[in-house]
Amino acid sequence: MHDTTSNIRRLNDCFRRSLIFGGQTVLTSGVSALDTEAKTALLRLVQTFDAFSRDNDPHGEHDFGAIEHAGVSYFWKIDYYDRARQFASPDAADPAVTVRVLTIMRADEY
Repeated sequence: MHDTTSNIRRLNDCFRRSLIFGGQTVLTSGVSALDTEAKTALLRLVQTFDAFSRDNDPHGEHDFGAIEHAGVSYFWKIDYYDRARQFASPDAADPAVTVRVLTIMRADEY
């Protein structure tokens, strides 16, 4: 695997597992409306997600996942922004110029 891709994957995994270091987590209105217990369970599923395959991770960056909780389907996606969060990052493999934004949404909100 290309070094850039490996670095992006490592940075994405570190951020997703912590939900703190290297980025910002955003919940859509459907996820925000859940009670605290359900949100906590959903966040834990995102943090521990490891079902990456060629089908759901064709670029090997670990930037997307589909999960289910309490019979409801959810997606999570990591996008790469510049430090000002105005434009796309010039280099997603460089944490000095990139802010990762992980969005968690109900599948029916997509």
